[in-house]
Amino acid sequence: MNKAIRRMAVAAIILMLALMANSTYIQAFRAEELNAKNGNRRVTDSQFSVNRGPITVGNGNTAIAASVPSDDRFEYLRTYPGAGNYAHLTGYYSFVFGRSGIEQSQNAALNGTDPSLVFRRVLDVVTKKRQQGASVKLTIDPRAQAAAIKGLKGKKGAVVAIDPKTGKILASVSMPSYDPNLLAGHDIDKVQAAWNRLNADKDKPMLNRAERELYPPGSTFKLVTAAAALSSGKYTPESQVDSPAVLNLPQSTATLPNQNGRNCGGSNRATILVALRESCNTAFGVLGMELGPEALREQAEKFGFGERHLPEIGAVASRFPEDPNAPQVAQSAIGQFDVRSTPLQMAMVVAGIANKGEVMKPYLVSEITTPDLKTISETKPESLHQAVSPEVAEQLNRMMVDVVKNGTGKPAQIDGIEVAGKTGTAQTSKDRPPYAWFVSYAPANDPQVAVAVVVEDAGVARDDISGGRLAAPIAKDVMEAVLNR
Repeated sequence: MNKAIRRMAVAAIILMLALMANSTYIQAFRAEELNAKNGNRRVTDSQFSVNRGPITVGNGNTAIAASVPSDDRFEYLRTYPGAGNYAHLTGYYSFVFGRSGIEQSQNAALNGTDPSLVFRRVLDVVTKKRQQGASVKLTIDPRAQAAAIKGLKGKKGAVVAIDPKTGKILASVSMPSYDPNLLAGHDIDKVQAAWNRLNADKDKPMLNRAERELYPPGSTFKLVTAAAALSSGKYTPESQVDSPAVLNLPQSTATLPNQNGRNCGGSNRATILVALRESCNTAFGVLGMELGPEALREQAEKFGFGERHLPEIGAVASRFPEDPNAPQVAQSAIGQFDVRSTPLQMAMVVAGIANKGEVMKPYLVSEITTPDLKTISETKPESLHQAVSPEVAEQLNRMMVDVVKNGTGKPAQIDGIEVAGKTGTAQTSKDRPPYAWFVSYAPANDPQVAVAVVVEDAGVARDDISGGRLAAPIAKDVMEAVLNR
């Protein structure tokens, strides 16, 4: 054998070994990843012949996504009995466009291929039963969800409600919504047309505003600023700060006015308690500059800013600006400049205050069970951060109760129940209306539910937009639904 032939033989052997190694690697280590990819038609074809498990809510395990027999080339059709009421949570299961939401993150359990179901699959083969997926139960309280949907009807916005003690998501609504049944059909032309229509809609019905949209939180962020101040040990709720009608910002010709154009509490100096009650921009602008950006950022991060929560539905991280100068710090302290938050994150802020300063990790999937109702997995409450001490949490609680009793949050009052809350009106640009916010929890002495509401557009005059007027009544209804009032 001459030298050239030997080289070719060695090269061929090396290529063959590389091919074998790559094939082994793909089959041993990447098979599950590749099978899970949207757009894998071979896998999709086989999975549409599986009785996919339901997604349920409530004590009665009401199905909000289920598979029913189909009389076409696929054996099952995915249906969504709640239509758009849970669309941003369940997501869609589509032959054309793949999966999203819980349909995507819990796909292995729903289609029965999760490793925890291997014994069940073997049993099905032995007994000649068709493969059936597991059931995924969500933490959602249907009454709270319905109240949030009703409150947001005709508006753009979002509501998130949390159990402060556990982190369970009790309601998550984004409006406008869409009907995932339109994308689950087997008529490809109709599905494609629905997809094009939904994506062309200027109101963005497929956007999950509750967990995936970032808004300036406006005055609701003053709770974070107040938490940083009280945690520093230099301030109490009775500490006085400058509170003129208009604050001249340093290093700038810009000013920061109070929304009503007056000083705070009838004086150029006011306590932090009064400043929160009346939502005074100037007082919190001064407070923010005295604390500095690092203190504000650290406090925001203790509440969960900068972290991604609820990975099961792809929630995004809220943010505090990296290196703001003094005027920008003043704006940031009132939830403006480049501070951006999801409604989920602001619900976590008030839930943390309600839970004696401890922020619980939010979760949406309660448990996963086999078709014969045996539990495969169950989510346990998990602490995320101690945002403030119990003593500071109690001070904030007292201040937030005062906001609802005597201040801008009066529309959230519930007969016989003490409510803690904070309003917010976040400015955006001159060509669009401000965002109306309200965050709250109840009962204040034993919190069972924490809520964040943002109304992006209610179709009302600009002067009629405020957190107390637009968002607080929605939060009240959601709290009452959870408390069975």
